[in-house]
Amino acid sequence: MTKQIRFNAFDMNCVAHQSSGMWRHPDDQSFRYKELSYWTELAKLLERGRFDGIFIADVLGTYDVYGGSNEAAIRHGAQVPVNDPVLLVSAMAAVTENLGFGITAGTAYEHPYPFARRMSTLDHLTKGRVGWNVVTGYLPSAARNMGHDDQLEHDDRYDVADEYLEVLYKLWEGSWEDDAVVRNRETGVFTDPAKVHEIGHYGKNYTVPGIHLSEPSLQRSPVIYQAGASPRGIQFAAGNAEAIFVAAPTKELLAGTVKRIRDALEEAGRDRYAAKIYTLLTIITDETSEKAHAKHRDYLSYASEEGALVFMSGWMGVDLSQYDLDEPIGNVKSNAIQSAVANFQGASNGGEEWKVRDIARLGAIGGLGPFIVGSPSEIADHLQEWVEETDVDGFNLAYAITPGTFEDVVTYVIPELQARGAYPTDYQPGTLRNKLHGRGDRLPAEHLGAQYRVGAGAGVVAAGL
Repeated sequence: MTKQIRFNAFDMNCVAHQSSGMWRHPDDQSFRYKELSYWTELAKLLERGRFDGIFIADVLGTYDVYGGSNEAAIRHGAQVPVNDPVLLVSAMAAVTENLGFGITAGTAYEHPYPFARRMSTLDHLTKGRVGWNVVTGYLPSAARNMGHDDQLEHDDRYDVADEYLEVLYKLWEGSWEDDAVVRNRETGVFTDPAKVHEIGHYGKNYTVPGIHLSEPSLQRSPVIYQAGASPRGIQFAAGNAEAIFVAAPTKELLAGTVKRIRDALEEAGRDRYAAKIYTLLTIITDETSEKAHAKHRDYLSYASEEGALVFMSGWMGVDLSQYDLDEPIGNVKSNAIQSAVANFQGASNGGEEWKVRDIARLGAIGGLGPFIVGSPSEIADHLQEWVEETDVDGFNLAYAITPGTFEDVVTYVIPELQARGAYPTDYQPGTLRNKLHGRGDRLPAEHLGAQYRVGAGAGVVAAGL
């Protein structure tokens, strides 16, 4: 049986997301990121293409590792200016019925209590189509603007995130019973106080004694996304994630990452396939291979290699302006995205170690992920090979230009995959969680968050209302 391939769209509420310099292309519309119509049009396009969702990245700082300042990032529009991702979702949900929304928000700089309400609100408004991409932060500039000297060390950030998730699960899963809201007009009781519980959380980093402010939404907990592929990131994902985003420049490296994640899921008492795994990819395609390659050459004429190094310096935690372009990457201790360093160090490059020049050239389109160029049949062959040889579930598709890259995928690639029986022709019913996993709207019993449900014995305190 042909394995079904899944797509997510990867975007950000900014101009230059992954492909540096492409905002200069005459067909690129990323400058419209400030307009609701850009996002609603994109959402309708993606739903027409049966994408699982749109995954909206975010940062709370500037990329200032390269050259020791943020000047290059500002000059190239490298994820600055950038607006909030959360505020886009309601508008996109209003013009779609099935598309999911993965929202990036960090655990380092916002208290979990108001964040819990924000996500519950969106889950209500979208009728259960919201996911949360849990990030722990990696930009030192964000830490400084929040009053800290620097980020916590990599693994320490995940320790904080563990407690952050514990608070949220208690609020989402354990504070309100399913039948707490009675709306009894005769008695005048809207909510039964006996069925609403204080969570009584007193931890190392957070104190949250009270109740969740929102009544239960369709999913209660949003679908948990996670994008860390370091050992500590995989450990965190094994207990929490329901969809995992990775980036790998080769099939060999991707297969190893996927296996490590699936092994970790099993070790955490979950099914090996309890989380959908998507790998970062940029597709450049057209009616024919010749047209696709001509399009790629055109894109390259607008790409910014310095902009790519701005991104890579931030992702890797290394000032690449200090390196000669022909210098190998070498061994680097990074307090940013450790898996990014490992990917480049381990990737094949014609038998040679990766050099700074290679990062600039290849990272200018697609960022940390590879890009592929070809006709619809060539692209489909490539995608099926990657899925069959790596056990990945699908692809998190970045764009070279927007919405043109997504339009090309919907127009050319998806019909080819559907003709092969390798891509969905319709959505599953229900919430985002059920669309992804087909096991209902709520967290499954073996998920870490399920232990905090009312009556599960996780220590939720009865409210004295």
